[in-house]
Amino acid sequence: MRVVTTDAGLGRIEDGAVALLDTAFPHIGVVLEQEGSLRCLASCAVRRRIPIDEATLVAPLGRPRAVWGVGLNYVSKAARTGRGLPEQPILYLAASSGVSAPGAQVVIPQAAAEPDYEGEIAVVVGRRLYRANESEVWPAIAGITAANDMTARDVMRTTSVPALAKSYPGFTPLGPSLRTPDDLSDRDTIRVRTLVNGELVQDDTSAGMIFPVPDLLSRLSWFTALEPGDVVLTGTPAGTGQDRACFLADGDEVRVEVDGVLPLITRVVRPEDASLRDHRLTEPVS
Repeated sequence: MRVVTTDAGLGRIEDGAVALLDTAFPHIGVVLEQEGSLRCLASCAVRRRIPIDEATLVAPLGRPRAVWGVGLNYVSKAARTGRGLPEQPILYLAASSGVSAPGAQVVIPQAAAEPDYEGEIAVVVGRRLYRANESEVWPAIAGITAANDMTARDVMRTTSVPALAKSYPGFTPLGPSLRTPDDLSDRDTIRVRTLVNGELVQDDTSAGMIFPVPDLLSRLSWFTALEPGDVVLTGTPAGTGQDRACFLADGDEVRVEVDGVLPLITRVVRPEDASLRDHRLTEPVS
C-alpha cells in the first residue's frame, strides 16, 4: 500500500490516482500514534478520486517527534571519502522543525556557504522499539519514504555537530508518499537515486549499507526508545556535493527517488535580500 497526506485529507495511491479516504486522521503521523501501523487505511472507504498531478501533497507525517540520522552508512560513500568502515553507527538527532513539505522551496541561510543534498531512504516507525532484536525491526516499521538530508558542510566542518549542520528550517524534506513493508518485493535492495537539475548524481541500493535497516534500528533502540511516527534516515551513498566539490546554488532542483515512492523534489533558493529570516524558509507543516 502507498499512502499520502494531502491538503484534502489522507489518500491511497491507486491506479495512478489519489483515492481520498473517509477518515478524520489529519496526517499519517497521527495514524501511527493511535494505531501503530497503517493497516486501518487499507479498508477505509474512498470519498473521491483525484489525479495525482492535481493533488496538493503535504508533509506526510506532519512534524515527527524525532528524526534520527546516521553518517557514513554506505560502502560507496566510505570508499569515495577514503575512510574505513565504522565499527559502530555514527548517529545523530536532527531538529524535527527542519522537516519540510515535498515540493517546498528551501531558502538557504547566509550562514550556510556549502549547502549539500543527501538522498536517503527514510524508515518510519510504526510500533515502539526499545532494546529490540534485529528480527523485531521490520515487523515494527510502518513504511519507507524518500528523504533529502540536507547538510551545511561548512557548518559541519566548523562545529563538528551534525544537528547544527542539518537542522535549519526546511533542511529535512520528507515524502511525498509512504510505502508499507508488505509492498516491498526485496527489503534488502531498496534503490535510492538522486538527480540534481536532471543529472543523476547518486545511485545505490540498501544492499550497500554498512549497517542494514534491521541492524541499524536495533542498535539505535538500545540507546533510545523509537516511538510510532519517529523517522530514521538510513544514510546516503556516494555522489553528494561534498564528493563532487559542487554545492547547491540558487535555483537548483534536487529529486530523490526511492523504490515505489513518489519522487521527492526540493527547490533551492538563496535570496540576496538579507531581510528574509529563517521562519519563512518553508511551507507550514501541520
